Amino acid sequence: MSLLEVKNLRIEYPSRHGVHAAVKSLSFSIERGEIVGVVGESGAGKSTIGNGIIDLLSPPGVIASGDVYLEGEKISGLSEEQMLSVRGSKIGFIFQDPMTSLNPLFTVEEQLTETIIANLNVTKEEAFSRALNLMEQVGIPEAHIRIKQYPHQFSGGMRQRVVIAIALSGEPDLIIADEPTTALDVSIQDQILKLIRDLCIEKNVGCMLVTHDMGVVSNVTDKVAVMYRGDLVEFGTTEKVLGDPDHDYTRSLISAVPRSDIKLDRFPLVSYIEEAGEMKHLDIKTHWLGQSEDQKNYTGPLLNVENVSLRFLTKNSFFASRREYVQASNNVSFQIKEGETFGLVGESGSGKSTIARIIAGLYPADEGKITFEGVDLTALKSESERRPIRRQMQMVFQNPYTSMNPRMKIFDIIAEPIRFHKLAKSETEIRQIVHDLLDHVGLGRMAGVKYPHEFSGGQRQRVSIARALATRPRLLICDEPTSALDVSVQAQILNLLKDLQDELNLTMLFISHDLPVIRQVCDRIGVMKQGQLLEVSTTEKLFTDPQHEYSKHLISLMPAFKGLRSAL
Repeated sequence: MSLLEVKNLRIEYPSRHGVHAAVKSLSFSIERGEIVGVVGESGAGKSTIGNGIIDLLSPPGVIASGDVYLEGEKISGLSEEQMLSVRGSKIGFIFQDPMTSLNPLFTVEEQLTETIIANLNVTKEEAFSRALNLMEQVGIPEAHIRIKQYPHQFSGGMRQRVVIAIALSGEPDLIIADEPTTALDVSIQDQILKLIRDLCIEKNVGCMLVTHDMGVVSNVTDKVAVMYRGDLVEFGTTEKVLGDPDHDYTRSLISAVPRSDIKLDRFPLVSYIEEAGEMKHLDIKTHWLGQSEDQKNYTGPLLNVENVSLRFLTKNSFFASRREYVQASNNVSFQIKEGETFGLVGESGSGKSTIARIIAGLYPADEGKITFEGVDLTALKSESERRPIRRQMQMVFQNPYTSMNPRMKIFDIIAEPIRFHKLAKSETEIRQIVHDLLDHVGLGRMAGVKYPHEFSGGQRQRVSIARALATRPRLLICDEPTSALDVSVQAQILNLLKDLQDELNLTMLFISHDLPVIRQVCDRIGVMKQGQLLEVSTTEKLFTDPQHEYSKHLISLMPAFKGLRSAL
């Protein structure tokens, strides 16, 4: 008897436009101690499967047919009260978005201990001890201090570790992990995956791992299920599916995995496409994006960051001597030339995103100086002075869920910066620009009439990139721009950014924990740890001959993809 058995599962989303089948007649099983990876493009139905199993489908989603069994007992069709006894204690769920799955009004301690007490027969003191131990297991430094803090005081990667700790707190028999390592750097990713793998072995726990990271799938899973637009196109052992795939779509998907061994000029694209939705060819020279009127005759570095430091207050007190701070960035300096892509890598909480937000003007630096094309940004005081610079510096945020207004349609989200900066002469021109941008990021102009919640995480990130491009920026600050994207869409987006860079001389600050992507995209790389910039080097030199011990450590942890590319 399998731990989890899914039989002929069909999940539908009815609407006034008809019925959309997100999952079609799906059947598979997971044994105890086994990790099954579920891969596929965004929108393929991967996350929907996990949500359907624990009856957390977003309305109006319904299980139209099929059954789900846990240890031989049918759990599909149970009442909400009955499902409460299944969630947490029998099935632990690691959600894709760590910010929306944590309550911002409660401390991490309150949320962890509440879950432990609800699922295990323990006292408050025992629950706190377990919570602290879990925080340490998932690699949160100074756990005894951080457990008293709120979710907004954590970086994206640290929030994800908290979510993982909550999922493990009920000691479940099955873990459904929906992109558990999306926001994590390679060192913490290795730690988390080792924790999940050890749980499966030592406690005989089963795991369904939904991910777009083929390196993780290659190194961790026992079996792989490949999804394509709601259909299960291939299922088998990891060695067989990745090493000798039977289906054309699987072969094409594997070909798009970023290489960690060599740098390529362009990313291979997934060619198995049956309907419209692929990105269209972009003739930059005649396109609206190429018609910026900004002067580009400055000869020095486009961006210069000098000795920038910022610390955050973690414990307030009337007495200054009793206040506690965390040093988010400490005396950071680097330059970015026009047309260059400069990468920042490091652990979550190392200060990468903090530096990006300081440059974008979202955080004021405590010390240091930032100049853009010779203009001292730290000296600008009024909004009227900042506005022309803000238009030329746009940011693609790490989290596509919280960086968009859920009450605005996609069209208005992309049109907003165009209207704000008065870049178009009429609404007709705005409409044409927005439709064009939606086409070029592979969503199609019909996406403009929908709302953010109607899209998958990867599709939302494409909207974020379209919005960032809408002001024709000269500097694009990309904070984990592909963390929510599957390899096929990632290849499309990164090729688009490369095209824009080549034709427009676009400059990019590219922050990512995905080292193979960093190798393919960046010209130079800075390595950060605990707010300090440890090493700056050209991309190839960093990957072939890193100087700092921490850089060597990061590269050694990079998951190697073991699929047989030669067979493609």
